Amino acid sequence: MFEFIYTLDMLQLTTLIIAAILIGINKTAIPGLGVLPVVMLMLVFDSRESTGIQLGMLALADLIAVSYYRETADWKFLLRLFPWAFAGLALGSVILHMIPADGPMMRRVIGGIVLALMVLSEVRKRLNPEKIPSGTGWSAFYGILMGSTTQLANAAGPISSLYLLAMKLPKDKYMGCCAWYFMILNWIKLPIFAWEGRVTLNSVKLDLCMIPFLLLGGFLGIVLLKKMPQKIFEAVIMILVVIAAVRLLMG
Repeated sequence: MFEFIYTLDMLQLTTLIIAAILIGINKTAIPGLGVLPVVMLMLVFDSRESTGIQLGMLALADLIAVSYYRETADWKFLLRLFPWAFAGLALGSVILHMIPADGPMMRRVIGGIVLALMVLSEVRKRLNPEKIPSGTGWSAFYGILMGSTTQLANAAGPISSLYLLAMKLPKDKYMGCCAWYFMILNWIKLPIFAWEGRVTLNSVKLDLCMIPFLLLGGFLGIVLLKKMPQKIFEAVIMILVVIAAVRLLMG
């Protein structure tokens, strides 16, 4: 059943294993880490194929994250986001037909959006609280961005990080919101990616082979999160968001 894995060269197999471990850590400890596997897989696999492989690993790792953080999500924030995120998925599909997802232009667009939002986040910290956008409009803005970027390139992690950090959630609720939000979106995306030809039988088989490494990454993330102070947690996420966004801008 899995004979095809022997067709991978050493660089592809090593990259796949490291990406699986990072995705596991991403799902249970550091959400901002999620864009790094995007870049890694794009460097060694066909761009379109890489997004399908990654989505399968993300969907499997989401099950690990939700099983651990199932009771810590703040559904008040999630319910604000979901309708707009679904609209973002539809928008992402439309954009996909206009700008190829496997080209450098799309990665640059996403990287530019992330950096622009980081600047906006810093500006928000210096505004009078009454002047900071909130409520439905703010949730719609981020929700549509997250939905469209996750549909295009599985790259909504930095945007969700900025939104949830802005909501000043403690790290347990932060992780619970990330776990449920991305599990629901990623499992909805699977049939869409299959229809678009990005999820294939071979990509599913590759993802199943990576389950032990996803579990390893998930365990390492849980251990790491327990030992990490809130301020360091937020600082690490912001640093990784910048690195990932710059890398995407470089195409």
